[in-house]
Amino acid sequence: MNNFQDDSIKGESVKTDFTEDMTYSEYLGLDKVLSAQHTLTDSHDEKLFIIVHQVSELWMNLIIHEINSACDDVKNDQFKQAFKKLARVGNIQKQLIQVWEVLSTMTPSDYLTFRDDLGSSSGFQSYQNRMLEYSLGYKTTHALKIYEKDANIYNLLKTQLEKPSIYDETIKAINRAGFKIDESVLNRKVTDNHVSNESVKEAFKEIYLNAETYFELYELLEKLTDVEDRYSQWRFRHMKTVQRIIGFKVGTGGSSGVNYLKRVIDHSFFPELWELRTEL
Repeated sequence: MNNFQDDSIKGESVKTDFTEDMTYSEYLGLDKVLSAQHTLTDSHDEKLFIIVHQVSELWMNLIIHEINSACDDVKNDQFKQAFKKLARVGNIQKQLIQVWEVLSTMTPSDYLTFRDDLGSSSGFQSYQNRMLEYSLGYKTTHALKIYEKDANIYNLLKTQLEKPSIYDETIKAINRAGFKIDESVLNRKVTDNHVSNESVKEAFKEIYLNAETYFELYELLEKLTDVEDRYSQWRFRHMKTVQRIIGFKVGTGGSSGVNYLKRVIDHSFFPELWELRTEL
């Protein structure tokens, strides 16, 4: 056994013998995480490109976990538990927004050194981003064919698609609290996109005008607004980073690149929450 002691830990009761115990690296699976950057070229910046996207996928995985759990909380009227998870989502989103600052240190010339080697792979194909959209209520199915290659991924997407979104559960919770919501909204197939509805907006407006009386519902709506606000910021930073690096070139996966990203920036998951602000 190595008896070497670093001067910085002298006097500390630091465990050094892990012959039969789990280490930090083993617990985190760092052998797999740190060896998952399989570059295709000798380009210096390709590792940056891979790690930025891997980190983003890890953060998205946690967001999906938190939103699905918060969705269950709202379904059971456990609003305080949902608030904590949605607040955590907001802080994770800040990390996702910031990661584009790291990628933007890569110049157009840097990217050209390995872009052609990416083939048709593209961030557009991120199934977790699709799952995140489903969890928030954007239930588009046109891109599902992309994922038929992998049955496990396809089934994950189908499962998320067929779950009520957190917006669905929020509207139902507001209906349970005594607000009149149209049956067409309450009974909508969860695989269909929510369309702005006047009864929902009127219920939201009543909650905002009487925030102290309906504080938990008011706070829930504000937490959802935070999530969408930061999602829009993430989309914007994504678009500007792509524009900075490739301009208006077509994306590697065949999308229109910046033009596509510009279109989705204005999409709203929770339309009534934004519409009512004009009318308050």
